[in-house]
Amino acid sequence: MLVDNHGRVVNYVRIAVTDRCNLRCFYCMPHEGIQFLPKNELLTYEEILRLVHILSKKGVNKIRITGGEPFVRKDLVPFLKEIKKTKGIEELHITTNGVFTYKYLEDLKDIVSGINLSLDTLDETRFFEMTRRKELGEVLKTLEGTIKLKIPTKINAVLMAGKNQEDIIPLVELGRKHDIGIRFIEEMPFNGEGLKLDYFLSYKEILKIIQNQYGEVQKLHDGLNSTSYNYKIPGFNGTFGLIAAYSRTFCGTCNRLRITPTGELKTCLYEDGGMQIRDILRNGVTDFEIENFLEKAIKHRFKDGFEAEKNRNSLVTESMTTIGG
Repeated sequence: MLVDNHGRVVNYVRIAVTDRCNLRCFYCMPHEGIQFLPKNELLTYEEILRLVHILSKKGVNKIRITGGEPFVRKDLVPFLKEIKKTKGIEELHITTNGVFTYKYLEDLKDIVSGINLSLDTLDETRFFEMTRRKELGEVLKTLEGTIKLKIPTKINAVLMAGKNQEDIIPLVELGRKHDIGIRFIEEMPFNGEGLKLDYFLSYKEILKIIQNQYGEVQKLHDGLNSTSYNYKIPGFNGTFGLIAAYSRTFCGTCNRLRITPTGELKTCLYEDGGMQIRDILRNGVTDFEIENFLEKAIKHRFKDGFEAEKNRNSLVTESMTTIGG
């Protein structure tokens, strides 16, 4: 098992397969976009599969594939099938913006444990303002497809005052008929520029808006390593959750690691840099040696996101797409 220096067992790894994205969400990258990495700087599928195999032997049983947008990378579905075959991996999830995802849903229903769909608004005008692309129809098509195929689905919505606050109730309403989870996420500073305090909407403020609309809501039990506070409205089939991504109230039970598109191991989203696994993999080392590198890395883990940010050499301004959403 991988156990960090605070006694937390790590059994969940998020792996970003690309830094590229077909959308340009302003809370994720600056208007002009970012300089995307050359292909040879990214981890290959073979390198990722080797890592998954090694991690599974160390007790990791849950993998999430992210980007960028995972489906801009070729041959993603065959790659996911290979992860699915890995002994010890019990859950395989994927986070996607849904623009290219629909045509793969028939395959995905037999591969993934669930899909997280990034969807910040149901309004076409606001969708364009937030993503700088006119792709809402494709995203909603994917959502309809996941519901029809009964693929466990969560919607991830980053909320900002003055930007998409009006979408809180319409998004919650998606759970009235459908058994899906709507998760509202505090904005973070990972946008290439830093946190825009004028837009910040805390998880407590989001909850108040929902309570004002529906009255008291039922608090659900949150799992030990849950990143969200989860609720249910009486009469609804679905649920909603609040992720305090900037308030960082869930750090104390964190059970996850991140691997960036370039193979950088991050033991905390807010840390500056991390161990470079890609270069280690390409140095001809054995699996046993890589296991030792992983064990050493998590033995120097920050207690929480605040400690990690305090120890940075620079302010948090990098784009989420370079880290892995």
